Amino acid sequence: MDWPKELLEIFDDPLLADVRPKPKAPTPDDRMAQKLLEVNKWVAEYGREPSSMAHGLKEKLAAASLKSLRVKANDSLRQYDEYHLLG
Repeated sequence: MDWPKELLEIFDDPLLADVRPKPKAPTPDDRMAQKLLEVNKWVAEYGREPSSMAHGLKEKLAAASLKSLRVKANDSLRQYDEYHLLG
């Protein structure tokens, strides 16, 4: 399909240079995968699972995320589970 010349000129307008489509909102599965990747990063850095009994807030948040992920885990998350944390 050939676009009309007038339409192509509109798209080439410098005022539209920064116009981009709105990014797609992340799905619940996307958010869970992101949380699991964050927990994986924590495990890679410290060499163990995060503990909810720790003193640091970052570790407590990672432990809470992991606990929640274990309850909600589905097959789509298994591909991100580098350290077999989901059981």
